[in-house]
Amino acid sequence: MRSFFLIIIFSLLFSIRLDAGDEFCGIRNITFQNGEATTFKVFYTLANMFIGAGEASFLVDLQKLNDQPVYHITGEGKTYSFYDSFFKVRDRYETYIDTGSLQPYRFVRNINEGGYKKYQLVNFDHQANKAITNTGTFSVPNCVQDVVSSVYYARNIDFDKYKAGDKIPFTMFLDNETYNLYIRYMGREIIHTKYGKFKAIRFKPLLVKGTIFEGGEKMEVWVSDDGNRIPLRVESPISVGSVKVDMMKYRNLRYPLTSLLEMD
Repeated sequence: MRSFFLIIIFSLLFSIRLDAGDEFCGIRNITFQNGEATTFKVFYTLANMFIGAGEASFLVDLQKLNDQPVYHITGEGKTYSFYDSFFKVRDRYETYIDTGSLQPYRFVRNINEGGYKKYQLVNFDHQANKAITNTGTFSVPNCVQDVVSSVYYARNIDFDKYKAGDKIPFTMFLDNETYNLYIRYMGREIIHTKYGKFKAIRFKPLLVKGTIFEGGEKMEVWVSDDGNRIPLRVESPISVGSVKVDMMKYRNLRYPLTSLLEMD
């Protein structure tokens, strides 16, 4: 179950060489607000059986960084205590993003996954197009995102501009590298999750082939088809079985969750 928390942060897993056009630099926040909190449960599935393995949570907090108003967004993931003896996960991610442009100023990654520990601090200088990390300074393009900011950035994409099958590109900085990424918009549909039945927007990231995830567009993501665009489910096959991540709790959404048709 290595890096199960990163399944939630789906943007980490894309990888294709595209140019993120300037039109994506002008996105403004119309989907989330100060105080929004969401909790997700991670299920390992095998032979149609759902096994709860852990959970992840996100919190939006309005703060100031260098006298600038920012959204401080934290994401934490952990395995349940029963699984800690097999593969203990305690991950914490933080991003500080501009309230107007949704561009990140600072990113913090502090993870412990099965004994593998890593701490990374990144400060973004958007005027100089630089990312200053605790291991060096790197050139980055305009409108670059980090792992967490890219999720909230993507929630504000106007999907009405696209038709099913279209690719939506953007760039992300992670582990001292810049990735040119995309998601493929798949359209709108009804989805049943562990929380309930929703009207949803569906899209697919292109995955990098690794030890757990298969390559190609096999991961699927559904977000609420309402003003909030909160993630509802992330699903992907892995080497044995598959993983599903469902939204289970929320509070302080910007709008009513009108996409919810019925609760389980």
